Amino acid sequence: MFNKLKKKELSELVFEGALTLGIVYLLYIGMELMFNRLVATPPSILREIPSLRRFVMVVDAFLTIYDDVFQWIAAIFAAIFTGWRLARRYKQMQLTHILDELHYIAAGHFDHRIDANNAGSYVDVVDSINTLVESTVQAMAEERKIEQSKDELITNVSHDIRTPLTSIIGYLGLIEDKQFTSEEDALRYIHIAYTKALQMKVLVDDLFEYTKVRQPTTPLLLKTINIGNFLEQIVADYELESRKRHMETEVIMKTSPLMIEMDVDKMARVFNNLISNALKYAHGGTWVHIEAEKIGSEVIVAVKNNGERIPEESLQELFGRFYRVENSRSKETGGTGLGLAIAQSIVTLHGGYIYAESDETETKFVLHLPLRQTPPVNE
Repeated sequence: MFNKLKKKELSELVFEGALTLGIVYLLYIGMELMFNRLVATPPSILREIPSLRRFVMVVDAFLTIYDDVFQWIAAIFAAIFTGWRLARRYKQMQLTHILDELHYIAAGHFDHRIDANNAGSYVDVVDSINTLVESTVQAMAEERKIEQSKDELITNVSHDIRTPLTSIIGYLGLIEDKQFTSEEDALRYIHIAYTKALQMKVLVDDLFEYTKVRQPTTPLLLKTINIGNFLEQIVADYELESRKRHMETEVIMKTSPLMIEMDVDKMARVFNNLISNALKYAHGGTWVHIEAEKIGSEVIVAVKNNGERIPEESLQELFGRFYRVENSRSKETGGTGLGLAIAQSIVTLHGGYIYAESDETETKFVLHLPLRQTPPVNE
């Protein structure tokens, strides 16, 4: 649409050029005829002002003697003026085409781009428009993705809440309608309803924590600590559970002492989740090792276990909301599927990143954390 002028517009351009050239040249011929007429039949004012009469005659003489030269000068001037006029007109047509293209895009054809090959002096404008359209399309796609993500979040939360809530209502309904044969049955119904209510509380708490740490403006209460001592304290909390599961837990410090600046409470949530998952889901595993070392300006911590391998396709989805490698695990362990998503958000808040690897020998979750936190820039 933009590359070539339409036939109608091209004919208008040719006609306008010829008309402009003719008018300018006719102006010269008219001026020459006017001086000839003034000399042949001078008006009374020229007779009364001799100096003006002499000026007219001198000009007329020059026009007569150098007629060919003046005609060439007039033709050249007419050509230059016509070229300038056509250039302006052509730019107006280019601008009109750009506006037409913009209206076409604004009508909903967001995959269309303006061709800048023949944009002339407007090439920078066209490039800027195309860049703006690209960024707008990307922003719209991101907004749709966010809306879809919100819808999925609401759907998943509704599903996970509805299941225990249905059980609570059902068992409390049995008690309300006195549909139990003994006090023991009533107490059992109450206990089941209470357990389901606790599951709902865990989900709501995790959801609140997830939405909070997802905000990039979430403040961090930073402290400089020895991460070796920090990890030892966390592992100590899982001593009884690890014995129950017949698994060994150990902290291995490859760099000691190792000082790091971080939000202790939030990072405790991260390692609690990783160690807890390793103990619960490392089917057939016999140990969980937490290794930490300093490399450059980073602290690298790996939470490893020798349990069952995580499928490759699941590794890419582990940090998604409500994702579970096995749907049955949520029923067995009461997990919400938000733990790793929360862990990833907390690590990101600290300026680091986390990923998972798994093979036949071991599964590990690796954290990269900066030794020092960069202070926020005050705008």
